[in-house]
Amino acid sequence: MLPIIKNDPWLQPYKDAIEGRHNDALRKEADLTNNGQQTLNDFANAHHYFGLHPTDTGWVFREWAPNATDIYLVGDFSRWKEMAKYRLKKKANGVWEIKLKPGDLKHGQLYKMHVKWEGGEGERIPAYAQRVIQDDNTHIFSAQVYAPEAPYKWKVKKFTPDTRPLLIYECHIGMAQDREGVGTYTEFRENILPRIHKDGYNAIQIMAIQEHPYYGSFGYHVSSFFAPSSRFGTPDELKALIDEAHKLGIAVIMDIVHSHAVKNEVEGLGRLDGSYNQYFYGDGRREHPAWDSLCFDYGKNEVLHFLLSNCKYWLEEFHFDGFRFDGVTSMLYYNHGLGQAFGSYGDYYNGGQDTNAITYLTLANKLIHEINPKAITIAEEMSGMPGLAIPVADGGIGFDYRMAMGIPDYWIKTLKEKKDEDWHPTSIFWELTNRRADEKTISYVESHDQALVGDKTVIFRLIDDQMYWHMTVGDTNAAVTRGIALHKMIRLVTLATINGGYLNFMGNEFGHPEWIDFPREGNGWSYKYARRQWDLVDREDLQYRYLNDWDNAMVGLVSSVFNFQALPVEKLWEKDSDQVLAFMRGDLVFVFNFSPFRSFNDYGFLAPIGEYDVVLSSDNPRFGGFGNIDEKVSHHTVFDGLYSPLGKEWLKLYLPARSCMVLKLRRPEPMKRGPRTKSDVKPAPKSRAKK
Repeated sequence: MLPIIKNDPWLQPYKDAIEGRHNDALRKEADLTNNGQQTLNDFANAHHYFGLHPTDTGWVFREWAPNATDIYLVGDFSRWKEMAKYRLKKKANGVWEIKLKPGDLKHGQLYKMHVKWEGGEGERIPAYAQRVIQDDNTHIFSAQVYAPEAPYKWKVKKFTPDTRPLLIYECHIGMAQDREGVGTYTEFRENILPRIHKDGYNAIQIMAIQEHPYYGSFGYHVSSFFAPSSRFGTPDELKALIDEAHKLGIAVIMDIVHSHAVKNEVEGLGRLDGSYNQYFYGDGRREHPAWDSLCFDYGKNEVLHFLLSNCKYWLEEFHFDGFRFDGVTSMLYYNHGLGQAFGSYGDYYNGGQDTNAITYLTLANKLIHEINPKAITIAEEMSGMPGLAIPVADGGIGFDYRMAMGIPDYWIKTLKEKKDEDWHPTSIFWELTNRRADEKTISYVESHDQALVGDKTVIFRLIDDQMYWHMTVGDTNAAVTRGIALHKMIRLVTLATINGGYLNFMGNEFGHPEWIDFPREGNGWSYKYARRQWDLVDREDLQYRYLNDWDNAMVGLVSSVFNFQALPVEKLWEKDSDQVLAFMRGDLVFVFNFSPFRSFNDYGFLAPIGEYDVVLSSDNPRFGGFGNIDEKVSHHTVFDGLYSPLGKEWLKLYLPARSCMVLKLRRPEPMKRGPRTKSDVKPAPKSRAKK
């Protein structure tokens, strides 16, 4: 029996379905690897064969286009006209090829394919193009020959991510700058990486790396899967960014999009060879009903070849440390998870699951960890399918983590629908710790999703337009005071309860105001809201720095505890009528008073016997608090004849309204003693002595 079933008796009724999926993946792996004569790593080399590559004798270009009847390379080298010397030859299995001399193509030249098929023809960008750029004037995309004389030389040869715990800073290269425009890889490396390093995060998750025609799609309508977006700079500049991150001890996770593709035919894969079903479904499943995009046919080996090779390409060519797979829920179900409640285990095994997509994700995770055992894979998945973040060998799909997407939804619902006095610690604690024990999650208060136009960030829900007028230090606006206090508490309780990792979106650590709105016709193609205003947090006269300092302090505290995410979360106290919550992890006790009005003197709850020191307090003036907690005072537990013999006593604290604190238990110093003497040694039992 697979461990996933053995560890969860509730899955026993679905044993056949779970084992069937597992065996499907094993059979497909055997098919792709010629029954084990090669590995998945050997199989995932399409990018080395297809596309444009320099050779010892010049160049070779290949494309898989089974429906094509004729293909020419056209470009500025041919004045964008068909020339006999640039005509491809058709080989077996739908593959087209051309071999060229060294002088036929040069670094920097632009090119496309002119593809012909029965009843039509058109220009196409090669599927495996590794460099695609857009003309500033015509806005037309073309592939570009990229073969610099001096290829990038990596400074950090080998890097191992720190995942104990994993602290992710989600970011977007283009909008990472103050200026109204598109930021670059170089600007990010020089200006933003030092901020992230100083903030204490040990990983960045970069959005919008794969080339996409529409900037406002946030990078989720991909056209060229093997090309890093040229909006931000060159491939070598991306490599330099990753190299610098590794030098700073920061892992780099790529937001990879394999759940769908842009519909564009000239720029994308839509009708690369004139057919509708080359990479995508050719029937009613071809178009995604909600995303205006195309759905991959994961049942075709050629599509698996393309996508698996894409995973390997980004790992090996750019040294990414792993992937956050976007839109996994959409992949798992024939109905893309739309309009489905997922209220019971039966919803995951009712025949509505796309077994081909599940097979692909399983093989992708297996391949990624075959290439790099320390790689990080994260699933953006909201249905809660069991086994998603369980190793393949145990019967799972193999992700290392799954996004805890219910947590930001919970916080938004709380902020929208509940009065402050109705916030219940029992509900908060249950929501933050309700997860499968055998699957690690990434907890977060908000990601980019909660910051897009049409939605509101947490800080904006808390303070709203008062942010425009009352964020100056010394301003005692009630809405701002409340917002800063709850912003700190929400973040700490979310971070403190992680069982895998924590994620923050760029700028939200200091309460970046307003929403993200990319240039579009509706806003006059403005970049005003597609940037980050770092000057707000850098100014000493604004209260944003309080939130940033708090974020730094709580991240620093958690990261100072080795394997913090693996420590048991022990609830010490929760009382809804008081709105007080306390729990312990290792030597740290986290205490929250969510009450908007009530402060408590000598508030007591049971904790392990000992002396406790305050190591973090949201009421500290450094974080915008009022300084009502004396952090120099040590707190001794109070004897209780009933509980003391059991190792627990009453820890009594002053708890100001809307505040939280972290205390650390002082462990007694180990007794020092001299060398052991003969009297220290006890004789062994006779039965053992005979042995």
